Amino acid sequence: MSKLQSHYDVVVIGAGPAGYVSAIRCAQLGLKTACVDNWSNNKRQSSLGGTYLNAGCVPAIALLESAKIYHLLNHELSRHGIHAENISVDISQMMRRKDKIIETLSNKIVDIFNHHKITRIHAQAKLLNACEVEITPVDHSSSSIIKAKNIILATGSSPICLPCAPIDNELIIDSTTALSLDSAPKKLGIIGAGVIGLELACIWKKLGSEIVMLEAQENFLTLPDQQISREAYRIYTQQGLEMRLGARVISTKKGHKKVTVEYQDSEGLHCLRVDKLLVASGRKPNTENLIAAEANLMLDENGFVHVDENCRTTLPSVYAIGDLTSLGPMLAHKGIEEGVFVAEQIAGVHNPINYDLLPCVIYTEPEVAWVGQTEQALRAIGERIKIGTFPLSAAARSHAMGISEGMVKIITHAETDAILGVHIIGAHASELIAEAALAMEFSASGEDLARTIHAHPTISEALHEAALSLEKRTLHLPVGTLAS
Repeated sequence: MSKLQSHYDVVVIGAGPAGYVSAIRCAQLGLKTACVDNWSNNKRQSSLGGTYLNAGCVPAIALLESAKIYHLLNHELSRHGIHAENISVDISQMMRRKDKIIETLSNKIVDIFNHHKITRIHAQAKLLNACEVEITPVDHSSSSIIKAKNIILATGSSPICLPCAPIDNELIIDSTTALSLDSAPKKLGIIGAGVIGLELACIWKKLGSEIVMLEAQENFLTLPDQQISREAYRIYTQQGLEMRLGARVISTKKGHKKVTVEYQDSEGLHCLRVDKLLVASGRKPNTENLIAAEANLMLDENGFVHVDENCRTTLPSVYAIGDLTSLGPMLAHKGIEEGVFVAEQIAGVHNPINYDLLPCVIYTEPEVAWVGQTEQALRAIGERIKIGTFPLSAAARSHAMGISEGMVKIITHAETDAILGVHIIGAHASELIAEAALAMEFSASGEDLARTIHAHPTISEALHEAALSLEKRTLHLPVGTLAS
């Protein structure tokens, strides 16, 4: 813990992506800044970065990369004329690699804080009023109060618990525990086939687990464009993920090293027996015990902090950012942008966020990424649109890499040719979507993208070809081969 002072220009509560970036930007702007965060690693030491770095996206991506290599060695290597025998996996070492990545990145945040002279406080914080924060160190030593001209709430979110599946983190686990298992469960049940459930399912499937996913909704992946969702469903099921849609969990019962799950669908009641059950049914904002009742800060019925379009709460000089608000989806980069936005507001600079152009990514294999609007949303409002598509199976680089599943879909306005949405499923979709977001941010048209020279052969050519497809002039696919 850094040396505690009594007065600051800004106190940031929370050191996830929204919080630590906001603290850094405040300090860059010359504001005396403190950041309070209570995350402790398995050594009971401070670990900046929040859930995103310690138990979320970063460890998931790290484990997925390891799982992909293991799967490649076991199932794909012979296609390259390479043969290996006695391939084994040391999941404990895999976890140590993941933990080392977390430690390295967390330490980099500490270095940046030190460089900008940001006071770092390892403690639980509670907002008392518009200018005071109560600090209780994680060792539960005596509390103190610090004052600030501005306070930024950025405590993130945590997994939603289900009464029908109480988490013990032994047999019934949450996403944090699912990223720290010391062995692959023989049979892993997952409640929820959303983003988090799919990302974790992909990891453990590649490491040898049998996966059964129970999704209460009748439709699969409702947020992306539905053509992309259908393609994702086809690919994931082909990979061996068993997804039971319209399956509502009624109860769970723990036995000897097994969990029995009772669920209901359109055909009646069913039982599923698994070695571990992962609850991945969404996340809730971390507002519990964050705000003193006498502060009179307004929350909505779901626990989100009520804010205006400038992330201001109902208390003067108190802001909320990231997963704490219902502005936009729960994404790390959304929180980062809000952190910068609020810091600059405090310093007298106003650079608004375009929530309509937030790219979204699902880190599976293949990846899913999108920005802008979906075909179904545009048709629902009667918008006249054009659609261009291109399969990665028609891209030379995809075949060379051996990862040719997926597609790119571009939607433009039928009259103005403005790009309204770009949707991708395939290798490196998380990287490809940046070009689409940049094009849309600068109001590019489909023709602009079609006229932009792309290196050949590359995966990014699929964006170029999808743009050409808008005018039925693809170069590496017969027109009409992939229906819109």
